[in-house]
Amino acid sequence: MSKRVFTVNVVNAFTDQGEGGNPAGILLEADGLDQTTKQEIAARAGLSETAFVSTSETADFRLEFFTPTRQIAHCGHATVATFSYLAQQGHVTGPDSSKETIDGNRNIFLKGDLAFMEQLAPRYWSPKVGDGDVSNDEVLASLGLQDPDLLPGHRPLVINTGNSFMVVPVAGERALAAIAPDQVAIEGISDELDLIGYYAFTLETQLPGRDAAARMFAPRFGIPEEAATGMAAGPLACYLFDYLGIKKERLIIEQGRLMTPPSPSEIIVELTLNKGQITRLAAGGRARLMRQIQVEMPA
Repeated sequence: MSKRVFTVNVVNAFTDQGEGGNPAGILLEADGLDQTTKQEIAARAGLSETAFVSTSETADFRLEFFTPTRQIAHCGHATVATFSYLAQQGHVTGPDSSKETIDGNRNIFLKGDLAFMEQLAPRYWSPKVGDGDVSNDEVLASLGLQDPDLLPGHRPLVINTGNSFMVVPVAGERALAAIAPDQVAIEGISDELDLIGYYAFTLETQLPGRDAAARMFAPRFGIPEEAATGMAAGPLACYLFDYLGIKKERLIIEQGRLMTPPSPSEIIVELTLNKGQITRLAAGGRARLMRQIQVEMPA
C-alpha cells in the first residue's frame, strides 16, 4: 500500500536562555489536507500542539492548530514557533505579519529574535458560570490544594483573551510545586466551563526579574502539563495588572521549571493600554528548530 510522508518540524517556543521551551509541530504547505488528516498527523506527531500552515486570502498565512485529540482556535507557543521558523527560513522578512485562524485574524509582531502573537482585551468571570456550579473548593481539590494554599485575598478566576483559562493564584513556590493534579476532575471542570485548562501561578520566581511562575494543565486537550503556554500567559499578565496591581506594560512569566523533567520557558507579555485599561496584548518569546518528525499516512 502506498504512503504519504509528511515532515513535521519540531520547534521549541519560549526557550529560556537558549534552553528548554515548549515543542510545537509545524507542517508547512498544508493546503489540500482535510481536517481528519490533520488530526491524524497531529496525533501521530504526539506533540501538545501541531500547527498546519496554508495560504490565506485575508492574512499572510492560515494557521490551524491541533492537539493530539482535537482542534483548538489558538495556540500561543505554536504561533511563536511557526512565525519564528518562518522568519528563520526567510518566509517572513518584515516586522509585522498576520495569521488567519478559525476564530478570526490576529496580528504577529517580530522584534529581533522575538515573535509576538496578538491577543484580545481580557474578559473575567468567577468559576460559577452559566448552568454550571463549580466552586472554589472543587477547583482547589482538583489540584490537591486547600484554601490556605491560595494567595491571600485572591481566588481562581476564569480569564479569556481568545481562549478561556482558569487562573489560580497560589501563595508561593512550595504550593505551586506541591500541586497534584487530578486530571479527570480538571477535565470535567474544563468541560463544564469550556476551558482550555488551568494556569496556576505564584509571584515567587526562580530567576530574578520575572513577574510570576506558572504551571499549566489541560487534560481536556490531551495535555497533562505543558512547558509554556502563550495563550494562558496573556490572561495571567492581565490578572497581574488588573488584580494584583503590577502596573507594568511588559511582564515576564516563567513556566516549565517545576515539570518532571523540567523544561524552563520564558514568556514575555506586552500590554497595550488606553487610560489605564488593557485594550489588547501580545505574548511572545524566542524559538529554535530542534528536529523533524516523518509522519507516514496511507495515500
